[in-house]
Amino acid sequence: MARSSRPSLVSRFPWWLLAIALLGLTTLWAIVADAGYAEIFATLTRGMVTTLWVTLVAFAAAALLGLVIALARTSGRVWLEQLATFYIEIIRGIPILVALFYVAFVGAPEMVKAANWLLTPFIGAGLTVPVTVRDFDFTLRAIVALTVCYSAFIAEIFRAGIEAVDRGQIEAARALGLSRWNTFRHIVWPQALRTILPPLGNDFVSMIKDSALVSALGVQDITQLGKVYSSGSFKFFETYNVVAFLYLSMTISLSLLVRLLERRLKLSDR
Repeated sequence: MARSSRPSLVSRFPWWLLAIALLGLTTLWAIVADAGYAEIFATLTRGMVTTLWVTLVAFAAAALLGLVIALARTSGRVWLEQLATFYIEIIRGIPILVALFYVAFVGAPEMVKAANWLLTPFIGAGLTVPVTVRDFDFTLRAIVALTVCYSAFIAEIFRAGIEAVDRGQIEAARALGLSRWNTFRHIVWPQALRTILPPLGNDFVSMIKDSALVSALGVQDITQLGKVYSSGSFKFFETYNVVAFLYLSMTISLSLLVRLLERRLKLSDR
């Protein structure tokens, strides 16, 4: 009797997810039962607010900037396409940590100089005071750096989604008299959005992990608070267990939501 080619229930069961859940429950039990772990958890959860704030603001700004760059690259105008491609290739070729330092210690002072130059007439009239580098705090610098870095990657996601729309539909819409904006709004964007949502979700998860790099600037996120606590208490093992637990709790749950969204989109396309 021939065996069925369909995979068995055992082979289809997400054992990796069960292993992660058991690991998480073990860490959670240690946090509840051990006073040392509980103290570390209470300290590091304060950094979750900063981590989520930096990620949400930077991702929203990067998505907006990435959409503008993607539209420039698909505009059909050579100079816009070349300028957008130049930006994407330069930014994607620079490590995020290097870009973070560049924005924080090179870009920020230059932006302050530019702001003061623009405000010169008002400063002379006594309506405002000169802006200083200290007014540009490191959290804002980290947000700007993540925005710049991720906008290049998100622009490529948007471009792929836009170019995935059948060209014939766009030409038919233009033949019916729709403007470029209405064609994009009613024909291109609704179809492109279904294509780009899963990779956008994956980029959001990646940004949560990369936000740990802002600790290099002293921003009080999860990683920075963990570094400070462990260096003072010498509880490196316990502290970084909790750090990893907090990041995994966020990234794994969001990754599962992205997979669920992707599965639903595939089912709705059938």
